[in-house]
Amino acid sequence: MNKIGILGGTFDPPHNGHLLIANEILHALELDKIWFMPNQEPPHKRKSGAVNNEERLQMLELALADNPAFEIQAIELDRTGPSYTVDTMRIIRERYPEHQFYFIIGADMIEYLPKWHQIEELIELVQFVGVERPSYSQLTDYPILYVDVPAFEVSSSMIRERLLSGKYVQYLLPDPVIDYIKERHLYGT
Repeated sequence: MNKIGILGGTFDPPHNGHLLIANEILHALELDKIWFMPNQEPPHKRKSGAVNNEERLQMLELALADNPAFEIQAIELDRTGPSYTVDTMRIIRERYPEHQFYFIIGADMIEYLPKWHQIEELIELVQFVGVERPSYSQLTDYPILYVDVPAFEVSSSMIRERLLSGKYVQYLLPDPVIDYIKERHLYGT
């Protein structure tokens, strides 16, 4: 049985914080792969609208190219409407019954878990993995594995703001992603 970590997100753009979290959890839990799963329409968050799905996918491919344990699972981009995790995981579990899935969430989302769509079914489909952060509570009624990941305070929205104002983003994004953004004049560059 393969152990697969799933890291969902808008990846708008994918940044080094995503890669750090994935790599730390891959090794801490001895997983076989991490699947990066770009959201079509996350129920709790809006995409920036600055790039299209193909551009997000291209940036993600560039960001993951150096790590054979990192792959893209684009299943949510094939669907329309809100990307409820429980719907996605039902499909994935049906397609890959031989895999065990670990769904990675940030410390901010642990407190939000009771509000997730059909959370009781979802916890039967996946093992949640929480990224520890000192500023967030770990108190929850749900079974969560915690992994301590070095703090790297960066977000896609912060990077988009920097790009829009012409500020420096080196070391926040993989270099091939920076090159792609500049070549395509994305995010106001």
